[in-house]
Amino acid sequence: MSALNTITEAPLDEPRQWLTLVGRKKVLAVVHTITYAKRLLDVLSLLAADFRLQVAFTAPPHVFGDEVPRFLQELGSPVLPWAEATRMTFDLAVAAGPRGVEQVRAPLITMPHGANYLKRLSGAPDAGVAGLRRRDLMPGGKPPAAVVVPHHADLRELGRHCPEALQLAHVVGDPAHDRIAASLSRRAAYRRALGLADGERLVLAVSTWGPHSFFGRFETMLPRMIGELPSGRYRTAVLVHPNVWSGHGPWQVKAWLAWCGQLGVSVVPPEADWRTMLIAADYIVGDHGSVTLYGTLTGVPILLTGSPEPEINPDSPAATLAVTAPALSPAHPLPEQLAYAAAEYRPEEYAAIAARITSEPGRFHRNMRRLMYRLMGLGQPAHEPRALPLPDPPSLRTWTSDPSPWACASGRGASDRGEASA
Repeated sequence: MSALNTITEAPLDEPRQWLTLVGRKKVLAVVHTITYAKRLLDVLSLLAADFRLQVAFTAPPHVFGDEVPRFLQELGSPVLPWAEATRMTFDLAVAAGPRGVEQVRAPLITMPHGANYLKRLSGAPDAGVAGLRRRDLMPGGKPPAAVVVPHHADLRELGRHCPEALQLAHVVGDPAHDRIAASLSRRAAYRRALGLADGERLVLAVSTWGPHSFFGRFETMLPRMIGELPSGRYRTAVLVHPNVWSGHGPWQVKAWLAWCGQLGVSVVPPEADWRTMLIAADYIVGDHGSVTLYGTLTGVPILLTGSPEPEINPDSPAATLAVTAPALSPAHPLPEQLAYAAAEYRPEEYAAIAARITSEPGRFHRNMRRLMYRLMGLGQPAHEPRALPLPDPPSLRTWTSDPSPWACASGRGASDRGEASA
């Protein structure tokens, strides 16, 4: 247990003399889900090597948050119980989701957890564009210190959906966009690390979560992908949104996909970095989620498995992608459809879609660090923050061996951690 976890052993205002460094500025990362955690890690990297700061994490209750405590503990991060975190005062807090953040005592920065604002919620009392509703931007009616948006065009959307938040908005860019862009030149290295042979084509099946996601068609589509794509020429990997794993439970998802490993399909675990997989892919077969949209950065053909109009924000780049990328057909062989997508691919069309993800390409780290340090009342470190290339991924074989949920947990070795600890 970390020293921060034992803060209840003394009054909250009493100096914690068991710590070596005291009197630091305190930063709180509010982590609702694994998806949010991954987003915030890019942000928190901007605070690295600053001895003036102490960063702590907390995990509020969330329907998709069951795996968050384990994920954070494996990072080696100090994790404060939510009840304790909301009784403390911090110099800064960052969150990629709205639930409960009005209880945090700190200047709060809120930010989107995916690409742009893609999803529209309809048929409910809180209908609207996810991330742009008043309840998302001012939960509990309490305004944050800053609302981070990726693109200048989002200000118009913000003014229409929640004009009170417009004066709090800062256009800073998109961290995933910048890390992907900084890593594109390492595509060959990622493919070697994954174990892809020369001439072998990686087909990446990408699913968001929800009733209209690609995952709902996996039962019929994955056997087609395996049966129709010749072994030795193609490799298939499956990338499923962490909310699917959290919502249904890791055991159940692994049970549904247990046959994949036996047939050579790699099932990427939710804690793995999806961005290197996206860069290494030769074809992306995906739905209307953020990862598919980020695929427009990679210069490879995209086949859409479905674009449910009621769920897509019509003003988002996902709506443009839905009428640009070819749609997967059940009536034609998959190799022919991949060849068609490649022949019809127009780089300039996809580059225009990618340009709608951020209006600050390559500048997220600079813009975000300036905002955080200004809110903390500190001068920035005297070096330029840059988006670094992503580290190499593990081999696809790590995620291809049998992911059976019936395997004895106590018998898992080092190679199993990447595939089964979902």
